[in-house]
Amino acid sequence: MKENKLDKFNLRKVILQEAEQIKVGLSLAENVKPQGDFKSITISGMGGSALPADILDILVKDFLRKSESQDDIKRYFEIYRNRTYHLPEEAYDKSLNVVCSYSGNTEETISSLREVVKNKLPCVALSNGGMVEKICQENNIPHIQIPYPFENFQPRIATGYFVFAIWKILQNIGIVGEVVSDEIVANLEKKIVETEEYGQGLAQKIFRKTPIVYSTDKFKALAMVWKIKFNENSKTPAFWNYFSEVNHNEMVGFTNPQADFHFIMLRDKAGHPQNIKRMEVMAKLLKKNNLDSEIIDIEGGEIVEKVFSTLYLGDWVSYYLALEYETDPTPVQMVEEFKKLIK
Repeated sequence: MKENKLDKFNLRKVILQEAEQIKVGLSLAENVKPQGDFKSITISGMGGSALPADILDILVKDFLRKSESQDDIKRYFEIYRNRTYHLPEEAYDKSLNVVCSYSGNTEETISSLREVVKNKLPCVALSNGGMVEKICQENNIPHIQIPYPFENFQPRIATGYFVFAIWKILQNIGIVGEVVSDEIVANLEKKIVETEEYGQGLAQKIFRKTPIVYSTDKFKALAMVWKIKFNENSKTPAFWNYFSEVNHNEMVGFTNPQADFHFIMLRDKAGHPQNIKRMEVMAKLLKKNNLDSEIIDIEGGEIVEKVFSTLYLGDWVSYYLALEYETDPTPVQMVEEFKKLIK
């Protein structure tokens, strides 16, 4: 594939190197070990800096389920997500607060961090710098600096850094263990290259249609992230939901569709057999109503491979859809304009 002049910040190169974030993320938190008897973590973040919490939820639950630990702390360990100006109640109950803001200047996240400081709650923060780093320095809070490897590097593409830095923290406090090997990283690096062409082809199918992404309950975060990548990379509306809830309400709304849609279903072949059947049947019903759909299998042996290979494919599809719309996939001008207007 050749570089495209529309891609002014070379997002293609960034995507090709995404798997490198995994080991870097783990190394960033190598020596971060908060002290406390934690039964949960509360991750405060917005936009691309909030996505790691949703991905971590998949990985941690899968690890703890397979470990069959008899330790109640581990068995019932929770990940709470905070996308507001204030901490949830759970943040005060033996929870390790993890504050994520790539820029370090996200106002909602800074508000939550100030609440952490005011109430002297246990905390670790991750950012590239900004006010988050400053507040941490002033209050002796552990701070992990997330890299800025490329010009105009965006939070939504830094998921690997955040996820595996937080994973390493959880590993250091004894909640989880190793999930990454050299083989897994190598497989993901290979998968990124292999799926580029398929992603471009899918983008061409979606062009001038509104993408709707579905998965199952276990992997619903992947559907949500795909939707967000369509919004931010492709600059187009997109929607998401998950099985089997979608079969009880949303699908009826496409009896009288008000636009052209393209449905993408992320299928886990190891998932509940009824959900696999539901996807296949729904695809037939959609076709009957002249609506296009695509079932994409979530590939990989280990959970990290499954999750990140699917995320990388979503990056390719949204990247090439942006180029179809003759749009630079990196900048988010409307977000930047909005921030200025609310100051």
